Amino acid sequence: MKDNQSYAVIDLGSNSFHMMIAQVVAGSVQIIGRVKRKVRLASGLDKDFNLSQDAMLRGWECLNLFAERLQDIPTENIKISGTATLRLAKNVNDFLKIAEQILGHQINVISGEQEAQIIYKGVAYTSSSENRRLVVDIGGASTELVAGEKHEPKIYKSLNVGCVTYLERYFPDGALSESNFTDAIAAAELEISKIRDLYKDFDWQEEVGASGTVQAIQEISIAQGYDEVITLERLVSIMQQTITFGSIDNLSIAGLVQDRKLVFPSGLAILIAIFRQLNLKGMTLAGGALREGQLYSMLPELTKQNVRERTVRSIMTRYHVDVAHAERVMELSLTIAQQASEHWDMEQFHALDILRASALVHEVGLQVAYKDQQIHASYLLANSNLPGFTEAQKKLLTAIIRNHREDIDHGALSRQTATSVLLACRLVRILRLAVILSLRRADEVLPDIRVTVENEKMNLFLPPDWLEKNPLSKAELNQEASYQAAQGWQLELK
Repeated sequence: MKDNQSYAVIDLGSNSFHMMIAQVVAGSVQIIGRVKRKVRLASGLDKDFNLSQDAMLRGWECLNLFAERLQDIPTENIKISGTATLRLAKNVNDFLKIAEQILGHQINVISGEQEAQIIYKGVAYTSSSENRRLVVDIGGASTELVAGEKHEPKIYKSLNVGCVTYLERYFPDGALSESNFTDAIAAAELEISKIRDLYKDFDWQEEVGASGTVQAIQEISIAQGYDEVITLERLVSIMQQTITFGSIDNLSIAGLVQDRKLVFPSGLAILIAIFRQLNLKGMTLAGGALREGQLYSMLPELTKQNVRERTVRSIMTRYHVDVAHAERVMELSLTIAQQASEHWDMEQFHALDILRASALVHEVGLQVAYKDQQIHASYLLANSNLPGFTEAQKKLLTAIIRNHREDIDHGALSRQTATSVLLACRLVRILRLAVILSLRRADEVLPDIRVTVENEKMNLFLPPDWLEKNPLSKAELNQEASYQAAQGWQLELK
């Protein structure tokens, strides 16, 4: 594995063809190119499972676009996979012969079970969680259900249930009605019921979705003021909203992007069926799937590291962060958090991990300018790919960093999910103290401190005469007490 060497992964899906180009930069994956086209290959399958000439032409036309970019990438760094529609098509060789000529590379049509395993690894390699998990991926012509632990898939099945095939079958004229949804959900439930018992004794701790349908529903939920966790109740509510539009052509639900509109109703019906059959409680969006699984299989060194740690260290390297100082602020932040944890819940939402990451990367904005460095840092991170952090965790991280010094932007804190606004405020207060107490950027002058909290009041105990001997630190701490008081927070120096 060499820095700045390019890798390409192509996924010939039933709905879309995707190409992802990546490099390894500063020990982490950096996406340098993506090309996606809606080919809707599955809609070209006839009743005898032959691909139509029109569908194949759409596919070849797309591959002509991909071929140009592949010319500069070493053959051993390229992986091309065909999925459900190419598995099903009886005349698949007719398509592959020309497709491989266009690309100049072999296409590997993978089995449903292979696809499920690769999807799971793509989720695992881009997540910092080591919980037992259920992974769901709704594709154009198949749906994969995988239960696994850490990086290993344990139970994996692929069903011939997909958002393109269900669009053709249950929403053929684009009509959005209660009966169309009922029929689609019932059909999907029937297929899932055949394998449901395989999963019933697997006690997963989290439910993760790795498809465009799940992303679309999460975006709708957030646009409507909810958090990122998808529940059955929310899915049913979104279905009822969808039905009110009468047809897919008229569908204009808040948060739903145009690109996803056509197959959204069928994907939604399938996800409702999965929730009902497997009794799911709350699903979040994965950071990776098939393409990431294929990519990381070419980068085994990266799979041995904790994803979140790898991401943070890569950012520190890329933005030339003063590592010794970042670790100093991080250690002091964690010390304060642990002392406050008797009254402040630091177990929820991976709070200590988020605080640790915030402290380590809080100075990335210095690469832009000292003035408004907190604003620069927040912007850079908000617009960066951060494997190992969910969207909600990324939003919390950037809000904390935005507020690590000077005026407090309460708007950034209040835009968190409903359950994490108070947590965001508490983590900001901790980091701000650690930054001020570390301002001399030397371990030997750090004071021994003790922190207690009473509801939202913080008491900071410092060694005798320390404030008098450190007049700049005293002035900064007094100013900090004023900043916090303006937010209704009490900070008392003792």
